[in-house]
Amino acid sequence: MTVEIVSIGTELLLGQIVDTNAAWLSARLAEIGVGVYRRTTVGDNRERIIGALQEALARADGVITIGGLGPTDDDLTREAIAAVLHEPLVLDENEAARLRAFFAARGRDANERQLRQALRPISALPIPNPNGTAPGLYAERDGKPIVAMPGPPNEFQPMATDHVLPRLAARTGGRVIRSRVLRLCGIGESDAEAQLHDLIASENPTLAPLAKLGEVHFRITARADSPEQAEQMIATMEREVRARLGASIFGADDTTLEQAVVQSLIAAGQSLVVAESCTGGLLANRITNVPGSSEVFLGGVVSYSNALKESLLGVPAETLAQYGAVSEPTARAMAEGVRQRLGGWWGVGITGIAGSGGGSPEKPVGLVYIGVSDPDTTVVKRQLFAGDRQTIKYRATQYALWLLYKGVQAGGCGSLSRL
Repeated sequence: MTVEIVSIGTELLLGQIVDTNAAWLSARLAEIGVGVYRRTTVGDNRERIIGALQEALARADGVITIGGLGPTDDDLTREAIAAVLHEPLVLDENEAARLRAFFAARGRDANERQLRQALRPISALPIPNPNGTAPGLYAERDGKPIVAMPGPPNEFQPMATDHVLPRLAARTGGRVIRSRVLRLCGIGESDAEAQLHDLIASENPTLAPLAKLGEVHFRITARADSPEQAEQMIATMEREVRARLGASIFGADDTTLEQAVVQSLIAAGQSLVVAESCTGGLLANRITNVPGSSEVFLGGVVSYSNALKESLLGVPAETLAQYGAVSEPTARAMAEGVRQRLGGWWGVGITGIAGSGGGSPEKPVGLVYIGVSDPDTTVVKRQLFAGDRQTIKYRATQYALWLLYKGVQAGGCGSLSRL
């Protein structure tokens, strides 16, 4: 079964509200075997809503609308559905009574505008909304369901979970869609695709690349008659992907690189300290965003000036004078200095030019040196990152986390020279 989602509201088109409802619903529909082939956003205009509904019904097996069921003049979803069904709107007396009781309990009378929410196309059924005033609607045209739900998430999600999804699941015969995302770092999208080109051609399960900032994701999606069958299909595909690209895979689904680093450090019983210049504390921020990071992260130093690099980290003045703050020797001294002075097993030092100014032909914007140090070895990597200031800072911390992850996994820095 396929459906299209039509999100309704001019505020969505203006960017005043982010449409998290449609994303949430798409994920829940996939779990019950309903495929979402298109999502449309349309403003508060009756004719455009009608057009969007008609187009969706022509393409898909059903349509779900989100929003436009409230009491104001710009809430036009009911009217649009009635027009698509070629039916009049009638007052649902049970819903009207519920609204009157709702407002009476609050010492108010339900006015004409509030009672508009009890209107429905004559063949439509109301969907209960215990968390708000606007009921949803369920109707059919030519056997295709038309479902309308309110926009506020605290009303929308319970209605979808308790009423809409079970009704649609009954139409799929128990067929399900399951997905798993494998997350990679240290490899480009094109290089990864080249090693998986035959798997990407698979139709069920499918394997699709997703480019992310500083990472590459591969989504495995299986359609099956049961959750167990789908999970087995995904596991088979995942084993093949890991056999080819396992060295670049750090996690799956929602696992972030910083989470993978913290989990690896906890497992190894090792601690971490960091020294940052151009990233301004972003690396420490990402690490401390991970629950449980206090078990392994001791702290860090943001040494933006040369004076602090000298006084807090012990970077020799002659190193700064001869090579400059953005250099391999300085990154090395920062990583070793912070490890020795703060007492961590691992030390990371980052220095570079995030831009937009400050670059030169010899040291352009985006040049970053990242040092990783353990009790036995220090390795420094030179990288040239593209992008604006924020992107360069993020890419620098991403690469530092990747080096650290690989080092912890290998048991020391020695393996990093091969990256």
